[in-house]
Amino acid sequence: MMKGVPNYLVALAIIALACSVASAYDPAPLQDFCVAVNTSTDAVFVNGKFCKDPKLVTPNDFFFQGLNTPRNTANPLGSNVTLLDVSKILGLNTLGVSLARIDFAPYGLNPPHTHPRATEILVVVEGTLYVGFVTSNPENRFFTKTLNAGDVFVFPIGLIHFQFNVGKTNAVAFSGLGSQNPGLIVIAKNIFGANPPINPDVLVKAFQLDTNVVESLQKKFM
Repeated sequence: MMKGVPNYLVALAIIALACSVASAYDPAPLQDFCVAVNTSTDAVFVNGKFCKDPKLVTPNDFFFQGLNTPRNTANPLGSNVTLLDVSKILGLNTLGVSLARIDFAPYGLNPPHTHPRATEILVVVEGTLYVGFVTSNPENRFFTKTLNAGDVFVFPIGLIHFQFNVGKTNAVAFSGLGSQNPGLIVIAKNIFGANPPINPDVLVKAFQLDTNVVESLQKKFM
């Protein structure tokens, strides 16, 4: 301890330093972008939603019913994701968490995708899922597991990942995500279904595919 300096001043200095370090970064955005405006007339509120007067809050603001009901998986992928984010449960605003139920038909797939704003932790409650994620360049390491009921797997924030039902029966999983608005980028759909379309020459070179193949994929995902 420095001589002549009261203990409480040292403690206050340490707290101040800790607070300055903790706040010395931009908060993670809860939307894809935020373009600055010079006047408030054209502005919108971002990084959350406007808050309800606490005196008007009710239990229903924190409630959702029916997540036990199986979802329809009659689609080309054979899967259905029910996401409970801040748009479904308003009480999630500012709490940094959301929840999803994922239903799979036999051999159904939740295709390769990323969540730009959230880590995901998944638990299988029914069936058998083949899951995995790929790390960023240059390693591109593939981490994978086959999960059965009761097994848990984590998908780090921003990394491409998937879940595939390798069983002959339906499968169900639940995921917790570390954002009230985790975001979703489905690799194939976002690239080949971009609006307006990405110039096929770009995709031909990027994926080393024939032009006819690229144009066919774009038509499929539009």
